[in-house]
Amino acid sequence: MNKEFKLKTNEGNILDVFVYGLENISKAACLILVHGFKGFKDWGFFPFTAEQFAKCGYFVISFNFSHNGIKGNNFNEFDIDSFAKNTVSLEISELAQVINAYKNGFFSNDVYRKLALIGHSRGGGVAILSSLLNKVDVYVVWASVARFDRYTERQKLEWRKQGFFEALNSRTNQMMRMNVDLLEDIEKNKDGSLSIENAAKNLCKPMLLIHGTEDLTVPIAEGEQIYNWSDKSITEFEKIPACGHTFDVVHPFEGSNKKFDLVLAKTQEFFNRTFKSD
Repeated sequence: MNKEFKLKTNEGNILDVFVYGLENISKAACLILVHGFKGFKDWGFFPFTAEQFAKCGYFVISFNFSHNGIKGNNFNEFDIDSFAKNTVSLEISELAQVINAYKNGFFSNDVYRKLALIGHSRGGGVAILSSLLNKVDVYVVWASVARFDRYTERQKLEWRKQGFFEALNSRTNQMMRMNVDLLEDIEKNKDGSLSIENAAKNLCKPMLLIHGTEDLTVPIAEGEQIYNWSDKSITEFEKIPACGHTFDVVHPFEGSNKKFDLVLAKTQEFFNRTFKSD
């Protein structure tokens, strides 16, 4: 059974949450899907992924970060004003609150309590940083960033001068604005609460990294960097040959393919091993 929820956060925002396999919540692990920059819970492979893992017996949570620019079910036009106010620290806080909602009975009082995250792109970095909660049992990151500071000094100078930075959303053909708050958040916390390096080095839970070898958005070198920081005894790194950032899946979703089927299979195998041995 699938069901929609609305979760009010400590910051006063409302998260749109959709769960899959609600009948599994008391008997199997919970998987939380974490979308990335310009992503949303209904993008491309996310609903398909959630359905597949629910069929495998898991309870799956998919949600929109409050300031990802999506309002309701309108996927064809971004809320530029909301998107402009987003920060990475806010996303980490919201993911933490979704995790706590599951643990504290928001979806059901009878929960299995074992928990895994599947984060894509920037969502992979956010997922790794949620390790500060010590409430996650297994981490899976697809095409994850290794750092949030991805801007040149020239871009930063112009960003501060204007008070915002713009990036094209090729899906909607809109220029998406990011306020200087995002830059200040990244620079202030890059060696502390937003350091993926520190989080990966101190992660004491199993982690699977999957990355396409032809990823132009987040080069595979970033996946290799995270793997180098991690504990090799409990971390695995899978390279998917000849595919890009979304493993050749597009939006609107036109179906899976052999490469993404491999991503799902590798992820499922990892869950089978780690949860069984836990």
